Amino acid sequence: MERRVLVVEDSPVIQRLIEICLRPAGFEVEFAEKGAEALEKASADQDLVVLDVGLPDMSGWEVLTGIRENDETSGVTVLMLTADGRHETEVHADELGADAFLTKPFRPNDLREVCLRLVGPPLPMTAG
Repeated sequence: MERRVLVVEDSPVIQRLIEICLRPAGFEVEFAEKGAEALEKASADQDLVVLDVGLPDMSGWEVLTGIRENDETSGVTVLMLTADGRHETEVHADELGADAFLTKPFRPNDLREVCLRLVGPPLPMTAG
């Protein structure tokens, strides 16, 4: 069974790169380009949210806070993705409850490895 990931990213190029990285690793990828859309799509059914900090309508920090404050999504694993590699930014992500932090540009293998480490490999299909 594939792992479900919501990718919150407004750049179509980065969306495609993330999709190319994760689909072969057994992830079902869904996208949101804006923070409000991400909060609507976020659900407990997702195994992972890959969340960009810089979004057009609200910050990724606001989205992360919204995910953590919602009882349904508070336990969803969140990987923050940003071009801001300052230590303070990583500390802020940790303080707001992010499970992991990765900077852009990223190596595709690094993204895949972090995602697999966070949620594990795809679950085997069971005969039913």
